[in-house]
Amino acid sequence: MNGMLLVLILLVVAAIGLAVYSSSKATGRRNAASLDDAKADARRLIERLGGQVFALTGTDDASKQALADASERYTAASSQIDQANTTRQAELAKESAVEGLYYVRAARTAMGMDPGPELESLAGQRTAGVVTEDRRVDFEGRQIEASPTPSQRTPNYYPGGRVAGRPVPAGWYSEPWWKPALVAGAWGVGSALLFSTLFTGMSGVGYDAQAFENG
Repeated sequence: MNGMLLVLILLVVAAIGLAVYSSSKATGRRNAASLDDAKADARRLIERLGGQVFALTGTDDASKQALADASERYTAASSQIDQANTTRQAELAKESAVEGLYYVRAARTAMGMDPGPELESLAGQRTAGVVTEDRRVDFEGRQIEASPTPSQRTPNYYPGGRVAGRPVPAGWYSEPWWKPALVAGAWGVGSALLFSTLFTGMSGVGYDAQAFENG
């Protein structure tokens, strides 16, 4: 009797082990398929971005700067997809490529060309809003300008979104005032004051200064 019970226990344990193994293999196959799909989706946009970057040549400061930023995103996206081992990492590579394509659209617009097809929204882009009017402010001894259109005074484009957890509206600027936070991952002292000075009362901007300061 004890022998039969032991055999039954072993059979049950073996059955459970087989079920766990089968489930693990199935999950692994699903994850691999999901990763392959995410990589293919990202590579499609990276190749599209690369084609635009290599085909276009800027004709003024605004288009040249936008294409330089697009090229930077192309390099970043290519590196990210080569190292991607998870679906999320592949999605981040795709996001870099989409951001690069926004810079391409900006460059084409600056050169008077058809900007091309609409792109999917970037994370935080809708809530950050857009620059809807020309604005020039004095800040820490220098003039900073924002405009909905490119010009010699506003050659730096940003597609809109969140930088270090805070919103930067889409538009053209006299200088890339958001870049220190993009590099350091944190905003410096006075950033909320700059945001308030530059955007208070502007329709289309999704956050006020207090929301910016609070992230």
